[in-house]
Amino acid sequence: MSAGQALAILVAGMAAGAINVVVGSGTLITFPVLLGFGYAPVTANVSNTIGLVPGSVSGAVGYRRELAGQRRRVRVFGTASTLGGITGALVLLVLPPGAFKAIVPVFIVIALVLIIFQKRLAAFVEARRTEHAPHGGPLTLVAIYATGVYGGYFGAAQGIMLLAIMGLTLPDDLQRLNALKNVLAGLVNLVAGIVFALVAHVAWGAALLIAVGSMVGGVLGARYGRRLPPAALRAFIVVVGVAAIVRLLA
Repeated sequence: MSAGQALAILVAGMAAGAINVVVGSGTLITFPVLLGFGYAPVTANVSNTIGLVPGSVSGAVGYRRELAGQRRRVRVFGTASTLGGITGALVLLVLPPGAFKAIVPVFIVIALVLIIFQKRLAAFVEARRTEHAPHGGPLTLVAIYATGVYGGYFGAAQGIMLLAIMGLTLPDDLQRLNALKNVLAGLVNLVAGIVFALVAHVAWGAALLIAVGSMVGGVLGARYGRRLPPAALRAFIVVVGVAAIVRLLA
């Protein structure tokens, strides 16, 4: 790894850490960078998952005020996310690498669609919550578990999916739900990362650089992320997402 590549991975980790805290989908920054530097897709994915864990921790700490009073949600939903993350990680390791290369472009397209229509989705969520006073239930747990499976397998836009699910089913402020989202996504990355560290091939140098960058990015995202122009952020993520699709299919 050259010094230039190391710097690029570090900066990508910072950007991903900040984006994950504010929106979710930071994987669409770091994953294409690792692919561009020649890492195999599965190795890039597992190294990226491990590297993003510190960013989730720093982001959750930054949102600690919004987490006040949500201990029961963290415990119940966190269990579902943890089980889902373990399941997704095991699925990734059991399926052949060729399956990952075939499936992930579809996941990235879905993630990009969610990002492009994020504003409309947020408006729909807000209107639905206002009109129908939704509440959590078994379907919410199942949906959060399923999102955890997706997050353990790949994870781009996992945060957006979590916000959509909880926004539709929990009567609460979206900033508080965003804080909860950071904890749940962090748990998924943590348990999946533990599985990968034990049994998968990890590019530890790249994972460490992403970890350092994402931790700094998580702090910055929690403090300043709300000031970023949403349209510019979405456009940038779409560009790197398309680049990842091209790289995987090439």
